[in-house]
Amino acid sequence: MMRRSYPSDLTDKQWERLAPLIPAAKPGGRHREVNIREVLNGIFYYLRTGCQWRALPNDLPPWGTVAWYYRTWRLDGTWKRVHDALRTQVREAAGRNPSPSAAIMDSQSVKSTEKGGHGATTPART
Repeated sequence: MMRRSYPSDLTDKQWERLAPLIPAAKPGGRHREVNIREVLNGIFYYLRTGCQWRALPNDLPPWGTVAWYYRTWRLDGTWKRVHDALRTQVREAAGRNPSPSAAIMDSQSVKSTEKGGHGATTPART
């Protein structure tokens, strides 16, 4: 039975790019029974909608499974590796250096340690 698609679902082309970047099941462990593409669809649904894990639609894998993969991949660095690999692919496709050589920072991105305004001029209480 086919489930209805969500705007956050991976397209076939996106899945082709992501699939090689997702870690394989650990050897010697239990056989992976969940569809990893559907797990990713669940993660992207969660991230795009901002819902609670337990509020994932029932036609996606169980919320606990989706949350477990999300957390495991966050802790083991999978998300960083995926991000870096996709950034490299996008930059190379645009004919650019695979690694960014510059960054832009502004006062909204980097908070300073100096205090301004009323709090900075109010004398300390003794």
